[in-house]
Amino acid sequence: MSPRCHTPDAAPALSRFPVDARVHGAGLTVTDELGRVRRALADHGALVLHAPPGTGKTTVLPPALAGWAAETASGSALSGTRPGQEPAGEGAAPIGPGRVLVTQPRRVAVRAAWRRLYAAAGGDDRAVGYTVRGDSVGAGASAVEFLTPGVLVRRLLADPELGGVSAVVLDEVHERDLDTDLLFGLLADLRQLREDLSLVAMSATLDAEALAARWAAGMGQDHVPVVRTAEVVHPLTIDHRPHSGSRLTPEGRVDRDFLDHVARVTAQAHARSLAEDPGTDALVFLPGVAEVEAVADRLRGHAARHGRALDVLTLHGRQDPHEQDAALAGRAGADAAPRVIVATNVAESSLTVPGVRLVVDSALAREPRRDAGRDMTGLVTVQVSRAAARQRAGRAGRLGPGHAVHCCSEAALGTAPAAPTPQLAVADLAPLALRLAAWGALAPMLDPAGRGPVLPEDPPAGALARAAARLRELGALDADHRVTDHGARLARMPVDPSLGHALLSAAAEVGPRAAAEAVALLAADVRAPEADLARVLADLRSPHEGNARSQAPPGTERVWRHEARRLESLVGPSDRVGARKESPAGEEAVGLVAALAAPQRIARRVEDDEYLLVSGTRARLPRESPLSGRQWLAVAEVQRVGDGAVIRAAAELSGEQALRAGAGLQRTVRDAHWDAGRLRGRQRRMLGGIELDSRAAPVDADTAADAVVRAWTEHGSEGWGGDPARGLRRRVQLLHHRLGPPWPDMRDAALAGREDLTAAIGAELARGVPRDRVDLAGSLQGLLPWPDAARLEELAPERLPVPSGRRVAVEYPDLDDEDGAPVLAAKLQEFFGAEESPTVADGTTPVLLHLLSPAGRPLAVTADLPSFWSGAYAQVRAESRGRYPKHPWPEDPTVAEPTALTRARARGR
Repeated sequence: MSPRCHTPDAAPALSRFPVDARVHGAGLTVTDELGRVRRALADHGALVLHAPPGTGKTTVLPPALAGWAAETASGSALSGTRPGQEPAGEGAAPIGPGRVLVTQPRRVAVRAAWRRLYAAAGGDDRAVGYTVRGDSVGAGASAVEFLTPGVLVRRLLADPELGGVSAVVLDEVHERDLDTDLLFGLLADLRQLREDLSLVAMSATLDAEALAARWAAGMGQDHVPVVRTAEVVHPLTIDHRPHSGSRLTPEGRVDRDFLDHVARVTAQAHARSLAEDPGTDALVFLPGVAEVEAVADRLRGHAARHGRALDVLTLHGRQDPHEQDAALAGRAGADAAPRVIVATNVAESSLTVPGVRLVVDSALAREPRRDAGRDMTGLVTVQVSRAAARQRAGRAGRLGPGHAVHCCSEAALGTAPAAPTPQLAVADLAPLALRLAAWGALAPMLDPAGRGPVLPEDPPAGALARAAARLRELGALDADHRVTDHGARLARMPVDPSLGHALLSAAAEVGPRAAAEAVALLAADVRAPEADLARVLADLRSPHEGNARSQAPPGTERVWRHEARRLESLVGPSDRVGARKESPAGEEAVGLVAALAAPQRIARRVEDDEYLLVSGTRARLPRESPLSGRQWLAVAEVQRVGDGAVIRAAAELSGEQALRAGAGLQRTVRDAHWDAGRLRGRQRRMLGGIELDSRAAPVDADTAADAVVRAWTEHGSEGWGGDPARGLRRRVQLLHHRLGPPWPDMRDAALAGREDLTAAIGAELARGVPRDRVDLAGSLQGLLPWPDAARLEELAPERLPVPSGRRVAVEYPDLDDEDGAPVLAAKLQEFFGAEESPTVADGTTPVLLHLLSPAGRPLAVTADLPSFWSGAYAQVRAESRGRYPKHPWPEDPTVAEPTALTRARARGR
């Protein structure tokens, strides 16, 4: 059945919904729970329905809700109750009169759900319709309307009260896409104003109790009930057929040998299944469209080589609806060829493919990931989660006994994540932030003390703040995080805010059509060979037989043209001012649009095939890329690979376009660099992290102070101020360790944090004083506490007297040595007569004495002279008196005359 776009002047109210849910859902376990669902909605206005695959939740609940709404409208149901009232009985009205909206995360699932109920309703657009991006039946006025979450978000922003709607069902909430998570919060918000609005969240795998608790909090209710349905269990055998090699290349792409392996496993398993049951069809899961097409081609080739009649179909979101219908329709008759449907994850849930008794799972999934450090966002191929693997395998047992094969080891699946990573945790949150702002809720979400809509989990604060900053750069938000007129317009557009901004901004320069074509390309998941986006666009504009240069899957050109026309229609007259009459070359348009959409990914060549992005990331082009050597690029996709990054999609950009697109990121900075110990100033014109030009400039004191902080933080202060500064710092640091405040910390990090000190040193450097001649010691003196500073020489003297009468320098420990002792080195004979060891720091710290021979070599080390005289001295005397006979070695050193001289010189003196 193909969709018929019907646009009635008004939607006539149905006195009775034409599909009886209990009859329509006969034999499905969720039908047995309709009474509990009815009571839960009558009592609480909301519920979470936990229904495993095959229980019929999508088939049964929408017509049940529509039937109850029709009863209420006709007055045939009793009045219901709401929270705070007595529980309602079986006959109470669970919902008010109005339409029922049902969301599905994917367009193919929307159409599949609509098709089943539409047929049961006799093809009546007033009863059942659907709306997806660019396509609808029932013109948004049907009693039951299936739609994607994104469509409902935009509708909700346009009509915050959802007038005429009595119930909203969020199906497959466990998939955790951004729009469904946002609807979860916004609808809870709305229900606080509209207690007549009934809400249902349906899931096969999510933690239903936790979800219900979050929803209750968002609605301001004490409780949202959970209704569970019995699981439909058919025998399911599971095998593991891992590939002997790697599934992914080092660049993160699916290895061709692994695709060969999936095709072989599918062909062998299907042949065995057909031998047991000729009615068996197979469903194969791959992570993306390119892999789907590749495996489908291999299976067709295998069937042809072996003379097998096999109908190989593909199923993914980029297909023509008629092709999707064919994959979901089942065999045409008993004599029809066996079928293999090769699909992306669109077939994981919500869809029942007739005849499927065999599932082959690549055990790979494609999920969004964001590298905040490098400002990279994109889809990456990962090990499928355990929950998704169960969902996929369960497709084989929906209608009877089945068999599933995972193309990975049991251990790999056992250590996989429990569930897919929610987009909220890993995706670019700019679309979410913009829609929250349009709802008036972004500022509270950014405020730790604020209370915005309650989502299934709190979004990462840092990611949400970065998204808000990016939206401010686009002019979509003001300084208070309120949506601007431009932002409100972007929020209504069915593309990412950055692409919507690029569409409107580029229309005047390259023309609405060229801008729309470029945006449609950037919004599509199309692989760019050798990273060349312009070549892909040229192929889509002028397709011809055998043209495989862009490697675009079948159907891409049709979807792209449809999207481009729709986007062009969003460009208003004011956006077309100054637009060219003729569309420019594809390279010029796609480069400018990509730069306007992501100015932080404008890149300039630095060497060979390596580029520096405005964000500061370095990335390289693939080998043999036709973009090699181009000076400027607009990078649409960059992927982290190991310790580096690779440009996956880009287009050439002129220098003039780069500066125009990145105007908001241009800045002039004054900084300084070291040259032979002197600080030299420069003024640099920057495009983000790219230096456009620089010239010499005087160094101001603030810049010099910043240079001091950087130097001390990164490299330390060794050599600054010479020996006077070094000695002073060590003396004060010992007092800091031993006596504590008010003696300051003299380590590099602490000094770098003293603005008064770095300002003083910076002022000297700004006057041209070399680094090694700055008066660091004098500046450090200013940090010492008063009046304690007057006792510095007493507490930590530079020199200490020894019994011979000399004053000997004290070597204080390193700054980081908290347990180190000061050292004094002198000839052993100079300590004769001493009855105790010297100390510093108010007597808290003994000085470590290095007792030297007459030749200056160490004989002993001690911090306790009395113990040394009465113990080790005898052995030292015995070993040294023959070696140094001219020097005194008395038996009792405690009564001997201290001296640094020989005995003869001492007598002659």
